[in-house]
Order: sequence, then structure tokens, then C-alpha cells
Amino acid sequence: MNDSPPRLDMLRFLERVQVADLERTRRWIADEERRQAERQRGIDVRPPAPDWVLERGLNRDSPPVSVHVGGCHMAGKRIKGIDRDTALRALAEGVQACGHCRPDSELGFVDG
Repeated sequence: MNDSPPRLDMLRFLERVQVADLERTRRWIADEERRQAERQRGIDVRPPAPDWVLERGLNRDSPPVSVHVGGCHMAGKRIKGIDRDTALRALAEGVQACGHCRPDSELGFVDG
């Protein structure tokens, strides 16, 4: 006499296991799609990079260090977005222009 479970019972057990695995995989896919949608929404609502930035000194009382073109990789973490007129005024007042992005050239600033 054979005491092993009938083949049909084993196949139904296998089916339940595979259905559970498929449902778990579908949840993982839905979670990842939700994360990607949230990431894209964050990118879509992010404000555009400023055209010009002013790099500030080590504390709020120290004078600005340099002027950069917006997005310059050499700009430090202490930056503030500024408009064209403010960038020109800062250069005219002696704030150093970044040697990498050359905002003075971009602005057409001639030190005279």
C-alpha cells in the first residue's frame, strides 16, 4: 500500500504556493511603481535651478565668497540663487567670479 499523498493533492499544494508567490511579486511590482511615480512627481515639482548663485562665507556675517553660474559643480553648499542684476552688482563690488564657470564672461561683465 502506498502512503504518499495523491498526485492531485500535491499539484494543488504547488498551485497554492505559486499563487502566493505571484501575489507577493505583484505587490512588490505595485510598490515599486508607486515609488517611481512619487520620485517622478518630486522631479516634476522641483523648482528650476537659478541662473546665478552667490556663495556665502562661513557665517552669515561674512561677505560673499564668489558668484557662480547656476548649476556650477564648484559652488559650495552655502549658496543662494540670485538674479542677473544682483550677480552683476556683486561682481562690481569685488566678489570673486568662479574660475570654472566664469559668470563674469557669461554676464558680459568687464572689470573697469
